[in-house]
Amino acid sequence: MIVQKKNNTVQPVERKTGESFLMVVKTMFGFEALLAEELRACGATDIELRTRAVACKGTMEVLYRANYTCRTALAVLRPFASFTAHSTDELYDAVYQIAWEKLMDVDCTFMIDSTVSGDIFTHSYYAALKMKDAIADRFRNKFGRRPSIDTENAHYKYNLHIEGDQVTLLMNSSGESLHKRGYRQGVGVAPLNEVLAAGMLQLAGWKADRNFMDPMCGSGTLLIEAAMVANNIPAQYYRGDNFAFRRWKEFNRTEWLRIKAEEDSKIGRSDFDFEIWGNDIDRNVLEQAETNLQYTKLHKDILLYEGSFEEQAPPEGPTLIVTNPPYGERIKINDLNSMYSRLGDTFKRLYGAECEVWLISSDMNAIKHIGLKPSKKIELYNGALECRLLKYELYEGSRKASKQPGSSTAKGKTPKQ
Repeated sequence: MIVQKKNNTVQPVERKTGESFLMVVKTMFGFEALLAEELRACGATDIELRTRAVACKGTMEVLYRANYTCRTALAVLRPFASFTAHSTDELYDAVYQIAWEKLMDVDCTFMIDSTVSGDIFTHSYYAALKMKDAIADRFRNKFGRRPSIDTENAHYKYNLHIEGDQVTLLMNSSGESLHKRGYRQGVGVAPLNEVLAAGMLQLAGWKADRNFMDPMCGSGTLLIEAAMVANNIPAQYYRGDNFAFRRWKEFNRTEWLRIKAEEDSKIGRSDFDFEIWGNDIDRNVLEQAETNLQYTKLHKDILLYEGSFEEQAPPEGPTLIVTNPPYGERIKINDLNSMYSRLGDTFKRLYGAECEVWLISSDMNAIKHIGLKPSKKIELYNGALECRLLKYELYEGSRKASKQPGSSTAKGKTPKQ
């Protein structure tokens, strides 16, 4: 159901089963084009790139599939009401007129996320409070009681977006952010956001057509995301059925299970015949990585090494190296410039022409100490930190140290051959 305000009233418009509707899919800055391609593969149409989001049209099948498979999506939102409001009273009145009882039951819980801009509405919390009051009052007047607020695990998560006098209400079909894949059992000091890791891999061109290595792997996010691509494992496979759309009145369980079964049937159907390696100097985070690999059953596909990045060469053959070195923000390094200098020396000494290196960092000064000129720079954000994803193409290198005794200690099983 969508509602539109006409002649100062809010008119409901019923949608037929299988009919396309507008969706807004949130992502991280720099991943909009990547997400657009993923949505296109899900069957979405009328795709429009926005800032940190992609708008498109699709059926409920597209909504289900996008939630389950899109690696660069943070949330799939469905707009259901649009109107103008010039005051909080007008906002309250318009929200009150919506037939909320058609969207949710009185026994359900809900929460509201709000974003406001412009001169009319200047406090997002107050706008959300007025929306909450209108919903509660409508239910109380009709049924004598009202749904409860739950900020942790609500049945319905609504988004209130106000720009000037233009108000849009959206339903969050995902629930918890889609970066919460469900596989993170062990967590390092500064774990990489899963959506950020997936987007970095896509920008680096990871198609599971060569070896992969992360020389500073931490708890293994990049390794797991790379292995999931190699094994055709859907982005939310380990999350299971934990999606908000399953609580919607219009949820079609048969259709959802069919789509999920279709995507799950592709798992393992690939010709991946390469190796995925991870390395870290911290035994504790390697143990967390091993815990995550055991949980995902990817421990046979990924080999973990313990030791300095300066000692660990990549696998033989064409290898994509993607890594997230410390920035000096959450993990403190005494001399960050020196570490980046040693990192660049390692690239030149141990990595050969068959290696392509990508790294992300927010420390623009430390990056200069790598001593290599990047062939590509892409602006990204790691949380609030402005970062650069840098590509280094290597032409010469020595790999003599890669097989030296004691250069690294394997922690894990031999990768699948």
